[in-house]
Amino acid sequence: MNTRSENIQNEMAGSVIEILQQGERLLAEIGNELYTRKVPAAFNASIGGHYRHCLDHFRNLLAAAAAGDLDYDRRERNTPVEQDRFAALNATRELREAYEKFDPAWLARPLAVTCKTSYAAGGSQTAASTVGREIMYAVAHAVHHYALIGVMGGLLGTKLPAGFGVAPSTLAQQTKAGAQ
Repeated sequence: MNTRSENIQNEMAGSVIEILQQGERLLAEIGNELYTRKVPAAFNASIGGHYRHCLDHFRNLLAAAAAGDLDYDRRERNTPVEQDRFAALNATRELREAYEKFDPAWLARPLAVTCKTSYAAGGSQTAASTVGREIMYAVAHAVHHYALIGVMGGLLGTKLPAGFGVAPSTLAQQTKAGAQ
């Protein structure tokens, strides 16, 4: 494998680690009351609910990298990860450590991905993908939910870690604009 391909593979696995580290910083800075508080203006969701949802995607993806089937609809709600930020912190650390050991050769593995995408259709839809493609999706998905968590924190009057929930492309553009 050439160096460029190796760098891309390391960056992809590293992107999961980076987003999980952002989550660890969040969990270190907020209290459990804020983590579990329902926010009426955000469809009565909690930061913990959004955060658990992100971890579900990373956990399911890690399992699918070995098994070959990924079902984004398979997740539990109202788990300890959603209700207790210490449980969330432990789960985040466990996932980060697992992704630190992630074999980059898995990125090209094919996956059958299932997800309910239609409001009208009765069942879920399935499509072919790869572990690498789904890593990109899971990270982008987490950034989106982190941004929602940021808005919720603002509504609750809490400042979250700098850069939390900001897309890597946005941070790069901001850095470029600041250098000009």
